Amino acid sequence: MSLHGLLLVEKGPGVTSFQVVAHLRRVLRVPKVGHGGTLDPMATGVLPILLGEATKLAPYLLGHDKEYVATLRLGIRTDTLDLTGQVREERPIPPLEAEAVRAVLARFVGEVEQVPPMYSALHVGGRRLHELARAGVEVARAPRRVRITVLELLAFEPPQLRIRVRCGAGTYIRALGADLGEALGCGAATEALVRTRVGPFGLEDALPWAEVLAGDPERLRARLLPPDRAVGHLPAVSVTPAGARRLAHGQGLTPEEFSSPAPLAPPQPVRLYAEGRFLGLGQMAPGGRLAPLRLLHGDPARPRPVSP
Repeated sequence: MSLHGLLLVEKGPGVTSFQVVAHLRRVLRVPKVGHGGTLDPMATGVLPILLGEATKLAPYLLGHDKEYVATLRLGIRTDTLDLTGQVREERPIPPLEAEAVRAVLARFVGEVEQVPPMYSALHVGGRRLHELARAGVEVARAPRRVRITVLELLAFEPPQLRIRVRCGAGTYIRALGADLGEALGCGAATEALVRTRVGPFGLEDALPWAEVLAGDPERLRARLLPPDRAVGHLPAVSVTPAGARRLAHGQGLTPEEFSSPAPLAPPQPVRLYAEGRFLGLGQMAPGGRLAPLRLLHGDPARPRPVSP
């Protein structure tokens, strides 16, 4: 039986996100498996896994906001920006009160510029940055604007600083930790990192790492969510059966072929349904028309109907 859907798992420490994907591909015997956002090997927490046709939805799952709990070690700088790397510098920690730390954290809330770390999966010149870093090559990286909506002090017991971060896509928590350390005057490296939430999915929703490792196919299948849960943040539009057939042939639809009103401005992506069956994603176009964007084929287990 083909598997199509979203599986929320907890990633354990010391493995890559790709290794988790490879493990699940093997035990579930599914040719197409992807994930919804890389976690560093030392990090743990929520890792959304997409199976079968649901892998087509990955770009829209990657855009979710995320939450982390990070423990920073003050007074140290490393090449990887975490404690798995080589120490580059050690500095004394200045006398700091919790209120002073909170004031520094507040400066990083909002739209901030961040330089991606060398030890990351970004591509430069056809190679990933971490491959270049391991070869002893460092290249210039342009700063990127990232969005941090919550930066909360959870505990401050020098040399450790524990924070909660809610941020937009593309934020590197290791880089944020290093920047915070510089702002505090002593440097910092990430000691532990847990991703506690991806969009609406919390750690409490994820299959525990021990059960992921156990690899019981029946247990894993029982936790599979319908594909449309991966894009539940997008508005939904129902189309007629005839409209669904036109979409399957790559044709756009006029408002007359909608089963529900779609007063949405282009180029808004939308979830598409026909008679309660999830079809995939469409995109609103000028004039109230709708164009196919990412359609699922086969039978994604006839996901539960969702009212637009």
